[in-house]
Amino acid sequence: MLDLKFIRDNIEKVKSGLEAKRVKVDLDRLIKLDSDRRGLLIELEDLKSQKNTANDEIGRMVREKIDPKMKIASMKAIASQIDAFEPAIKKVEEEIYEILLTIPNLIHTSVPVGGPDLNKEMTRWGNLPALDFKPKTHIEIAENLDIIDFKRGTKLSGSNFILYKDWGARLERALYNFMLDLHTSEHGYREMCPPVLVNAASMTGTGQLPKMKEDMYHVQIDDLYLIPTAEVPVTNIHRDETLSEEDLPIYYTAYTPCFRREAGSYGKDTRGLVRIHQFDKVELVKFVKPENSYDELESLLANACRVFQILGIPYRVLMLASGDMSFAAAKCYDIEVYAAGMDKWLEASSCSNFEDFQARRANIAYKGKDGKKKGFVHTLNGSGVALPRTMVAILENYQTKEGDVIVPEALRPYMGGVDIIKKRKLEK
Repeated sequence: MLDLKFIRDNIEKVKSGLEAKRVKVDLDRLIKLDSDRRGLLIELEDLKSQKNTANDEIGRMVREKIDPKMKIASMKAIASQIDAFEPAIKKVEEEIYEILLTIPNLIHTSVPVGGPDLNKEMTRWGNLPALDFKPKTHIEIAENLDIIDFKRGTKLSGSNFILYKDWGARLERALYNFMLDLHTSEHGYREMCPPVLVNAASMTGTGQLPKMKEDMYHVQIDDLYLIPTAEVPVTNIHRDETLSEEDLPIYYTAYTPCFRREAGSYGKDTRGLVRIHQFDKVELVKFVKPENSYDELESLLANACRVFQILGIPYRVLMLASGDMSFAAAKCYDIEVYAAGMDKWLEASSCSNFEDFQARRANIAYKGKDGKKKGFVHTLNGSGVALPRTMVAILENYQTKEGDVIVPEALRPYMGGVDIIKKRKLEK
């Protein structure tokens, strides 16, 4: 959330920011409401001053044994006016808040302004697989090895849900255990295991509500939401808290299943693992001091890239242009992995700096050693990493001519030492 005073004082900059993010908001209405609110507050303070003066006068009259009846009646009339003002002010403030929730974060000065065609490739890592045969897609591989059952996943829950089986389930588990161990032991993150159902306040704090309500799974009877990413519960761990400066930075990592309806996405990549409604992901979340947040973004990106380096998966890093960024991000990098069977680059991680946008919405402040509040922390998060497209890359890049899949060396300890997946049942 942007600060209302900042919007008032930088209206043209905010308008440019809205244009860059391709979002329409009635800022003129917001400014008028803000002006109305301030006018009402001035009138209210004047009435309260009159009430206080009348109280003092009544006290003086009682002491001097003068009948205060008329003055008391006058004071009650003023009190009635005050009572009428407060709900009017509250109504205006509620409308202001609703508009503020729809204003996206402003972009960092380094971000290209425009659509996805202006996304900037920053780096590439690894060599594309040199396969001496026509590679199969992950769908063909998974079905031939009987490690993912797409049809039964649909039978259980509907389209774009999947069922991992045998070595597929084992490989999925190996991936997120490997990532958690990497981030906790080498990168200094503290592991969390949060709920996957959260309240509306949590979804609002990180910026999913109200903007992306249609993409969320909502349990209406309990008014709870299935999380689209662990970013939501993990960031909200410190909602309405004031952190100590000496405790910053704080790094958290968490594995969770994630749920996204992706309304309006039907017809795109409807088969396979590229676009599914429930998927596993390891998330990285940071709470940092404002002056360090862009250095922290670069280290966050490096932490996520390290996963693909260890797994031997070729990737490229894109800096997203303004029109391709999320609502809440000030700057975002996407990491795309290469999948040989599809011959495509697939997004498998996004790493973002939200500056104080989420912290302001979620009221996550920090104080100095003197105990005085210094402002809002900066929050960052990144996928460390999302599993479906990482799984696609492993199956397609590590496939053999015979249709087997070589297990990346780093995952073999998590697979009971197995170095290749063939069509067979999991040994007991």
